[in-house]
Order: sequence, then structure tokens, then C-alpha cells
Amino acid sequence: MATGTHVPLAERLRPRSLGEVIGQQHLLGEGMALRLAFESGQPHSCILWGPPGVGKTTIARLMADAFDAQFITISAVLGGVKDIREAVERAEAARDGLHAQRTIVFVDEVHRFNKSQQDAFLPHVESGLFTFIGATTENPSFEVNSALLSRAAVYVLQPLGEEDLRQLVNRAQGIGAVPVIEKAAEDRLVAYADGDARRLLNTLETLAVAAAREKLAEVTDAWLLRVLGERMRRYDKGGEQFYDTISALHKSVRGSDPDASLYWFARMLDGGADPRYLARRLIRMAAEDIGLADPRALRLALDAAEVYERLGSPEGELALAECVVYLAVAPKSNAVYKAFNEAKAFVKKDGSRPVPMHLRNAPTKLMKDLDYGKGYRYAHDEAGGFAAGERYLPEGMPDPDFYRPVDRGLEIRIGEKLRELCALNNKKV
Repeated sequence: MATGTHVPLAERLRPRSLGEVIGQQHLLGEGMALRLAFESGQPHSCILWGPPGVGKTTIARLMADAFDAQFITISAVLGGVKDIREAVERAEAARDGLHAQRTIVFVDEVHRFNKSQQDAFLPHVESGLFTFIGATTENPSFEVNSALLSRAAVYVLQPLGEEDLRQLVNRAQGIGAVPVIEKAAEDRLVAYADGDARRLLNTLETLAVAAAREKLAEVTDAWLLRVLGERMRRYDKGGEQFYDTISALHKSVRGSDPDASLYWFARMLDGGADPRYLARRLIRMAAEDIGLADPRALRLALDAAEVYERLGSPEGELALAECVVYLAVAPKSNAVYKAFNEAKAFVKKDGSRPVPMHLRNAPTKLMKDLDYGKGYRYAHDEAGGFAAGERYLPEGMPDPDFYRPVDRGLEIRIGEKLRELCALNNKKV
């Protein structure tokens, strides 16, 4: 390397062994799937699926080192079939050379390759010419051809946790790459990184250059805000402002105000919130605040989350916005939410009541002889498909009345149905 050549901080801190990897212990810890793959001595094709900056490229490089393999990188954003042909030629040369060597072909952003480009890898993966490793930020179930997917294990990488990111800051300081950082400034940097190691390291490098120029011995929160500007100021994920804003969104949806709901949704996106987090919250709102008043709401929330996984940002955000408006204008009911909580509370404090004999399963002759299932009335054989007067609660347990449908949306009809069934039960008493 030429004297004076700048080496990015991310490269200087890139792990040289598995033990140096920060995060992903669910895959790389002792006895975990990827660790076992490293220790097996036999590389296998795989897809590394996870958000940006979580170590996909690093893991692929370490795998090549572990197996003493030639490492060939292809960017699906910039590359094409020509790059694949060149990789095949290099793999054949390594295999047939004086000192035969394995090859690992790493394809970054593999979801950007079209079907024919992905298919070009298949014969060489099947023949064992090279081991294929694909990295993607998108759901491989949608973005990777089924033929290629069936020949590769899928490993799901997670965003780095807060402590993982703090460890990265410590490592950067340990090599003298950044000055001392005030606790409040470190908290803000970790929140801003949002699980992305590359974002954190690039930000630290920017700060180090600025701090050196101003001859600062310490990075303070106030200076950090001045240098990095408004986006850093507004982004407070994990802090009070973040939770206040998501609370405002939830309460606006519950209050059936589509404009306010869209406003807080846009504020969350503008502040840097992960759209996947917002999608999860919308699914929760559909179950908690709309429930059976409009069961379609839950399905629409799930569909919006799936659309976002397919399209990503910014295109997929429109589907989430559509869901926000639908949930806001849908009829509201928390009847199931309340009923479930009441049922959990009752079971927690109540004893373990035995299952009534007529409700018990009787798969053996002995059980039938012991009257398991005796007297059970099969509802489908009864008038209207309802066994009027039959009891399904434990003996001696009073009717708890957990579920009380509201007078809104579909629950109006559900309430009418339950009253009708109750009347039929009362006739049998």
C-alpha cells in the first residue's frame, strides 16, 4: 500500500477472525449454525439476509479465509453476465492450477440480478465449481429464484444492538481513530446508527476529521449537533421523543383522524424510524383497536408490511401510508383485546379446573370405557349447527362474559348473533 493512502475506518476495524465479529451471536456463537459451518471444513452456498451494515460482506470474507478459498466479489448493482463469466473462468483456473484452490463467489445485493442472471450461477453451484454466497437486504423468498434458493441455506442477520454499537465506538477509540466522546453524544450516535455499523463508522470518521480540524479533545453533544445538523437533532430513536411520536400516531389512528395519523406517520419516517418497525406497530393497532369491528384491517396491515418488504423505501412506504389511513377510518373495537386480557388475568388467579368428561378426547378403548367424550353433542348434527344448551366451560365455573362486542362495524352483527344463541341456550335450560 502506498504511503499516505487513506484507509477508511470501516476497513481498519474490519474483523480478521470470527472472534472479532461484533453481533450476530445467534449465528456465530458457540454451537450456532454459521459457527458450525465454519468449523465443518466444508463451505456451502448460502444467502445472508439482513439490513445494511450488519456484517454480511465481513462474514463472507471470513468464510473465504477459513477455507483458504479464492474470494471473488460481484456487485449486482454494477455487474452483469460478463462478471459471472469472468468469475467462472477464475474459479476454473484456481481449481485446475498447480495448487488447487476452492473459490467463493460473493454477490452483493443479489436481489438486483434478474432471473437469467441468477440462473447463470446454477450449473456451477451444482457442479461444485464454486461456493455461492449472496447478500441481500430484501426478503429472498421474493427476490431470489426458487432454484437458486433451494441450493442455498438462508441466514438471517439482525441489526446490531446498542451495546454492539458502543463496542464499535470503543474499538475506534482504541486505535486512536476518534477522540473522547461525551456520553450524551455517544448515545445520540448510537441511536442515529440504528443498528447499522457502517453508518456509525462513517459518521465517526466524519467527526474525527472535523474534530482534528478544530483541534478538539472531546466530542460533545452540542458540537455533534452543530456539525451534523438537523437530521441528527431530530433523530432520537429509543428516546422520549421517539416514543412520544409513536404514541401520537397510535392515538390518532385510535381516534379516527386520518390527517393526524398521516402527519405523525410522516414525522416518524422523516425522523429516521425504520418503516419495518412502523409496519409492526400498524399490525398491532389493527389487532388492538379495530379487531372484529373490521377483520379486514389486520389482513390489510399484513399486506402492507409484505409490500414494503418487496419494494423497500421509498416505494413501499406508500402501502404503509394507505394502511394508516384505512386503520384511522375503520370502525373501532377493543372488545377482543379486553376479553383476552380478562381471560389471561382470570386463568392466572384461578385454579386448574379439570376438562369436563364430555369434552375430553377418547382415542383409545380404555378412555371410552372411562366415559371420556360421553354425551358430547356434535354441533354439526344439531339444528342450525348449534347444540343449544351445551356447556363448554369447566364444571362449576360461572359464565365469565369476557367478550362483549361493541355496537360498531361487524361487531354489531356479531353481537346480534351472540344474543340469538344465548336465547336458544336459555330455552334449553
